[in-house]
Amino acid sequence: MKLQDKLFQLKTERKAILAANFYNFETLSGILQAASRLKMPVILQLSESSIRYMGLTVAAAMARAAIREYNAEAWLHLDHGSSVEIVHSCLEEGFDSVMIDASEKSLDENIRITRQVIKLAADYKANVEAELGFVAKLGQELNKQGFTQPDDAARFVDSTGVHSLAIAIGSAHGFYKQEPKLDIGLLARISEIVTVPLVLHGCSGIPDAMLQDAIRHGICKINLATETKNTFMMALKERLKNNSEIDLRIVFPDATKAVADLILKKLKIIHQ
Repeated sequence: MKLQDKLFQLKTERKAILAANFYNFETLSGILQAASRLKMPVILQLSESSIRYMGLTVAAAMARAAIREYNAEAWLHLDHGSSVEIVHSCLEEGFDSVMIDASEKSLDENIRITRQVIKLAADYKANVEAELGFVAKLGQELNKQGFTQPDDAARFVDSTGVHSLAIAIGSAHGFYKQEPKLDIGLLARISEIVTVPLVLHGCSGIPDAMLQDAIRHGICKINLATETKNTFMMALKERLKNNSEIDLRIVFPDATKAVADLILKKLKIIHQ
C-alpha cells in the first residue's frame, strides 16, 4: 500500500500512525523491533542531518534491509526537506514519501515550492507532505500568531494538491520548557475543511491524553524525534557509567532496547 493511501485510510478511521526518526542502526533497529512485535505500521524518518551523517544511499539501503529483516510494515520518509534538490535526491533513492518544508516563507512562495515538489514526486508515485504555519524549531519561541489558520490551510491544499499537511497548533520541535497545550478547537476547525490527512510535528513530551485527543480530532501522523535521541543517549550514558567496557556491541544493545521500549509505549498510546 502506498503511504498516501494508508494516511487517507487513517483519516477516514480517525486513527494515526507513528513516524519516528532514526539516526543510526541502533535507533532504526529499536523502532522496527517495536513495530514488528506489536504488528503495527510505522514510518521511518530521515532528517537532512541524519542523511549527511550516514550518507543517503547507506541510510536508505539500511532502512529497506531492516524493514525486510524485521518483517515490518513501514515506509521511508524525508523529514523537513529544505529544498527541491534534496527531495529529488531522496526520490531517486526510492523514498516512499518526502516532506518539503517552506513554512518559513510567504504563503504564496510556500505554495509555489510545494507545487514544484508535487509535480516532481508524481513520476515516483511518492507521498508529499508540506508544512503550513510556524512550528517552533530548536531555539525558537512558540508563537500563537504563527498557528495555522483554517482558510489558509484549505487554500494551500487546494492550490498545491499536497497529500498531507503538517500544521501548527501549539507543538514545537525539541524539549518543552513547560507542558505543551495543543489548540484542539483550531485542529477540529482545520480538519473540517481540509481534505487531506493532518500531521503533528514536535510530539516529544506531549502528554498521552493530549496526543489521543489530537488523533480523535483529525491528526493522522504523529512525529517523534527528540525523545528517541534522548532515550538512546541517556541509556548509553547509564550503561557506560563506571564501566571500562570498550566493545560497542556489548554496550549499544541496552540503548537499543530503551528505544524499542519507548516506541512500544508510543505505539500503544497512538493505537488505543
